[in-house]
Amino acid sequence: MLKVGLTGNYGMGKSSVAKMFRDLGAATINSDDIVASLLNEESVKGQITGLLGVEAVDADGSLDKKFIANNIFNNKALRLNIEAILHPLVFMKVDTLIARLRGRNRIIIVEVPLLFEGGYQDHFNRTITVFADRKTVLSRLRKSGVLRKDALLRLQNQMDIRSKKQLADYCINNSGTRRQTKAQVGKISQLLIEENRRQLSRGQHRP
Repeated sequence: MLKVGLTGNYGMGKSSVAKMFRDLGAATINSDDIVASLLNEESVKGQITGLLGVEAVDADGSLDKKFIANNIFNNKALRLNIEAILHPLVFMKVDTLIARLRGRNRIIIVEVPLLFEGGYQDHFNRTITVFADRKTVLSRLRKSGVLRKDALLRLQNQMDIRSKKQLADYCINNSGTRRQTKAQVGKISQLLIEENRRQLSRGQHRP
């Protein structure tokens, strides 16, 4: 089994790339989906409400995700506090899901937006950074209804994509066409499959 951390900045296409890997036979886990699930847990809601106040709770008792996002992207200390609550729980869930998917021939792709910011790369055998040029990112986000100022605020709160590219084992340029991106995914998928095969033959894995 080979565990692969997939990252990239806001609007750069991590989920689209993950789906391409899934179409090629990899198992995929989305940490954003795990966070969304955690935000419905009473213990987590209580801790976040303790930081943000009752204004963070909607009339139906659920957390107001837009309110939370607006606050954490304007307050670094608050963002770090909330990440300190969520991230350990996310990786516990990831480990549980990986255990369910465990198979000697499996490639497991885990989407982790803050992979390098949080120093989580050591959880994985390999890492991949998905990137796109800023003009393309802002254009795509605008078409999906995201305001430019909101997009820039989120991007400014993430590690520079050039640093993420330098830290990753593989990089995928998602600035072009879907076909061009799929071609890159196909090549990396084959490299991962070959690496997994070699490590299985030696009976060892990193980490």
